[in-house]
Amino acid sequence: MHAFYHKKKPIQLIISSMAKKTEISVEEKLRSLFDLQIIDSRIDEIRNVRGELPLEVEDLESEIAGMDLKLEQLNSELNDFDLGIKENKNIIESANDLIAKYAEKLKNVRNNREYNSIIKEEEYQQLEIQLAEKKIKELKVQIEQKKETIGVLTEQLGVKTNHLTAKKEELDEIMQETAKEETLLMKQSAAFEEKIDDRLIVAYKRIRGSVKNGLAIVPIERGASGGSYFTIPPQVQMEIASRKKIITDEYSGRILVDAELAEEEYVKINKLIKSV
Repeated sequence: MHAFYHKKKPIQLIISSMAKKTEISVEEKLRSLFDLQIIDSRIDEIRNVRGELPLEVEDLESEIAGMDLKLEQLNSELNDFDLGIKENKNIIESANDLIAKYAEKLKNVRNNREYNSIIKEEEYQQLEIQLAEKKIKELKVQIEQKKETIGVLTEQLGVKTNHLTAKKEELDEIMQETAKEETLLMKQSAAFEEKIDDRLIVAYKRIRGSVKNGLAIVPIERGASGGSYFTIPPQVQMEIASRKKIITDEYSGRILVDAELAEEEYVKINKLIKSV
């Protein structure tokens, strides 16, 4: 553990040399920093909750758009199958017309060559009819399969759409509930920043940006830095409890405060947050 450093000089020396705001004690600085951390953590929490929902809404909208496109393709294929059936029915109708004509011609044949020629044409048209009827059967099977797929997909689309509507309502509700709170908390955050030296605020923000949970200042818990398993020597714990200088955790770089100060500020700021 060590005093907070900037360019290898203890921060308490820097503080005395910078352009000062209203001069306050180290303890007051620590309290203001911890208050600021509680408020900023609440803002983080609001943004995290809101940050997940828009992504869920976006994913659902993308999924629904994909399902709509798939349904459009399936219905287009269904129309193609219907056209295929009509075309093959026309082929059958034309073939039957020709067969009827050939039947009339057979009544007036004059030789075997002419007879055989008409019979071959008639047989060809019969094959055309058989082929068209087979295609119609196949197309009808495909139509039933497509209709079944469309039915399932339409049902799934309905479920997804309802889910999206619910998520949008949830997001709108959260936005309405948290927008005012976030705005007021940001004003409180700015107000607490005004109480603290500029360079200390810069250091606080730098630490917040370098740790996963955004906690730049943490209390001692069971003889260790909050969220850490590294024990703090008793002598250093006493220095932290004295609140005479700013001390950081040598492992995480976080600013340390004693548990009693932290509890007092938690109670105070939580009352403030609840009143927002």
